[in-house]
Amino acid sequence: MTLKDQLQEDMKAAMRQRDALRLSTIRMVRAAIINAEIATGAPLDDAGVQAVIVHDVKCHRDSIIEFAKARRPDLVAKEEAELAILLSYLPQQLSREEIVAAAREVIAEVGAKSPADMGKVMRPLLARLGDRADGRLVNQVVRELLQ
Repeated sequence: MTLKDQLQEDMKAAMRQRDALRLSTIRMVRAAIINAEIATGAPLDDAGVQAVIVHDVKCHRDSIIEFAKARRPDLVAKEEAELAILLSYLPQQLSREEIVAAAREVIAEVGAKSPADMGKVMRPLLARLGDRADGRLVNQVVRELLQ
């Protein structure tokens, strides 16, 4: 079953269960997928659908930070609930320890020694980790290791 089919089935289940939050989140993702398909002019495969979901996850994380700064715990809670739903459609995220281990390997391969070499490390590291790690966390880990 493709990810788009899974979203369709989960949307139907959310309708039956009258789960408004899950339903609205899935509808939002499906709308973003349709917009991406219109933009590219071709149907998205699972990798494309995952890319759309990853983009939505980043937007939700940014929103959580901004709502927390604005002292809006009600909106923070809503965004966190939607984020949890979105994350359920992505592969399991790597732990910080796994990211540190991968970063150390790439730093050794590239021979990076200072923060100026960060770009040399980030490109191969992000290619290796793919969507299984948050880019901000990877950036933070590499920055700490190169100091």
